[in-house]
Amino acid sequence: MSTKIFGYANKISVRPGDAFDVFVSATGATTAQAQLVRLIHGDEHPSGPGFIEREVDCDANGEWDVHQQRTQIGSYLSVADSANKLDELQAFTLFAFVYPTLPATGDTQTILGRWDTTSRQGYRLEIGGNGKLAFRWSSSASSGEVQDHDALVAKTWYFVAVAVDPASGRVTLHRRNVVSRYNGLLSANAFADRAPARFEVRLNAPISTPDARFLIACADVSLPDDERWTAENFHGKIDRPGVLWYGAGEDALASLAKGQAPNATEKFIYWNTSAGYSVSGIGQMVVDTGPMGIHAHGQNYPVRGQTGWNWSGRHDSFHTGPEEYGGIEFHADAVIDCKWKVTRRITLPDGIKSGIYAFRLRIHDGKKMNEEYVVFFVRAKTPTAKLCLLVPTQSYLAYANEHLSLDAPGIQPMMGQPPIADDVDIEMYENPEFGYATYDVYADGGGVSYSSYLRPLFTMRPKYRMSSIGTPWQFPADLSIVAWLEQSGLDWELITDEDLHKEGLSALKRYKCVLTGSHPEYVSEQVLDAIEDYVGEGGRLMYLGGNGFYWSVTLDAANPAVMEVRKLDAGHRSWNARPGEHHLALNGRKGGLWKQLNRPPQKIFGIGSISEGWETGQGYTKMPDARDPSFAWVFDGIDTELFGDFGLAHSGSAGLEIDRYDLSKGTPPHTRILASSGEHSDNYVVFQDEIFYMQPGLTGTYDYRIRADMTYFDTKAGGAVFATGAISFGQALPINGFDNSISRLMSNVTRAFLKDELPSRFIDETLG
Repeated sequence: MSTKIFGYANKISVRPGDAFDVFVSATGATTAQAQLVRLIHGDEHPSGPGFIEREVDCDANGEWDVHQQRTQIGSYLSVADSANKLDELQAFTLFAFVYPTLPATGDTQTILGRWDTTSRQGYRLEIGGNGKLAFRWSSSASSGEVQDHDALVAKTWYFVAVAVDPASGRVTLHRRNVVSRYNGLLSANAFADRAPARFEVRLNAPISTPDARFLIACADVSLPDDERWTAENFHGKIDRPGVLWYGAGEDALASLAKGQAPNATEKFIYWNTSAGYSVSGIGQMVVDTGPMGIHAHGQNYPVRGQTGWNWSGRHDSFHTGPEEYGGIEFHADAVIDCKWKVTRRITLPDGIKSGIYAFRLRIHDGKKMNEEYVVFFVRAKTPTAKLCLLVPTQSYLAYANEHLSLDAPGIQPMMGQPPIADDVDIEMYENPEFGYATYDVYADGGGVSYSSYLRPLFTMRPKYRMSSIGTPWQFPADLSIVAWLEQSGLDWELITDEDLHKEGLSALKRYKCVLTGSHPEYVSEQVLDAIEDYVGEGGRLMYLGGNGFYWSVTLDAANPAVMEVRKLDAGHRSWNARPGEHHLALNGRKGGLWKQLNRPPQKIFGIGSISEGWETGQGYTKMPDARDPSFAWVFDGIDTELFGDFGLAHSGSAGLEIDRYDLSKGTPPHTRILASSGEHSDNYVVFQDEIFYMQPGLTGTYDYRIRADMTYFDTKAGGAVFATGAISFGQALPINGFDNSISRLMSNVTRAFLKDELPSRFIDETLG
């Protein structure tokens, strides 16, 4: 057995004295050495300071007992039958509308029922490995199967049902194709025969009540330690499943197939998946509108807000036609919460300083040391600093465990270089149970719209390098900004996106100046509102990155470890939400780009995304505004016209993803362009959401728009925004022991922003 160790924490942001849980799974070892460390710098590039961490005293340091832990894979619905009403079933009917997305996988997929994969006992409506609908039952008294003759067609809606009638000794399987002009991949004209199909077998004895739980979109797994797990999950959407306490005939089934609820005089469960929508979206409870109120609950976040079997194309969201949004989408390879047992409960020392920390976990197999970092962010218990780093944890979640770098067919031409996999990438692929990033797709091709930190995150390891780019990305890249802060002598603290999302403006108001990370691409409405109000009320913001504030996301109010995004019809993206499925289920707002909601980043930060390139970087050239004596303080000690033509990210401080000034998108009219990059390679291409017609010349050596603009503007209340326009800016800070023009400029602006009065005021008093 190979020696491996993985871990995560149940909180990403904590204060001194707070308690939180750490979860660890290990193979090939029963103990691990744990050490609390403060993370300073991650990039191991030879031109920088290398990896830097500082060990911190903590009662939890030392030897931890560890063992291998199981991970629950796949989204599904559990059923809250506390009164065991489902044990009463003798004659019964199971029914649902289904939209299989990967019907013939070679593995059985459960639609609904009570089936234990360990004992192979119970009953369930299923799709066989051959893609055919079936009903299977097995007990000491009776066993059997009835199967459709034809395989289900992928991405097509069907009404399916099985009626079990012990009195007549019949088990009848029903399947109806309910394709419409709008609800599936294919037109009705693609099908040779859409007539209802019916298949019948004899039932020799009543089906006895199994020990298995009643589940939707998966089967039960009983384990020797009395744990319950799930397996044989379903790929696709399920709409309005239910149970009748009798074997339904043709008329009753025809009524259900038209979307009508069961007869109110009968005993039944009807999980009305279209019920429960509000202006704020919908949660994970699926309401039983029948007489018994046996509700179901989503596990591993099945996707709500999806179109159902009856979607007419007239509604673009559940706000106007909730009855057409009964589809709940399940993925057999979805993971939100590993649900491991707690390894160690941690209480942080009261005197610990705000910063980025991790528990470094190490195990040895006699030949090699295996290492894991469980990262978390420590806020000040009582803030005292004037300077704050806003850690872009929502963007970290978007990229968490991304596989795109090695999976995307066009990754090499897009990046201008071949991806190079290292041991961490291989380890990630060896452990698919730890889930995906929102840049990835599931096995059935559906986009990953949920992410969380309740699982091991390879991309949050401090030494991680993205294989397709060849540089650190997101969290490890932001450690170059942290390293600059540590050596600057400035007193600083941090908060995370999660903190700002929950607390709003109050989390920022105590600080004079706030710094962003290098790539704060994904932000919720609460985060964007708080930043805009902070600057408007006199706060100073330094936007130290590129392609920021681009995608609209939200966190689950009941579980802020979970983030949702929808990739829509514009923006640089790796997948696209289906028609009608553009609204976030967790808050009811339309997803996609903030630009599509009339909040492009230019309105708040002065600049916004224009291009990206991955094989080279450039420096900045001073623009005419830089020669204004009012800006001498910015360039104090920087005498050359060209500066920043170096860095740990492809040898340039202006590269990777870049932003530009654009009055047509809301850049404040009094914004000054202090410097700009140029001469980018043709690997830099104009973002597609900036293009109306495709044409030659939309690349770095042709298009004037492809540049990183370094800008400044102020606000009436004494606030200001300084923006660098490039992701790689922060990765230039450590060059030459932090003694360089980018580091000098960073110091000049930061120290000026911490003063009571701004050195430059340009707000146009005529705008009113």
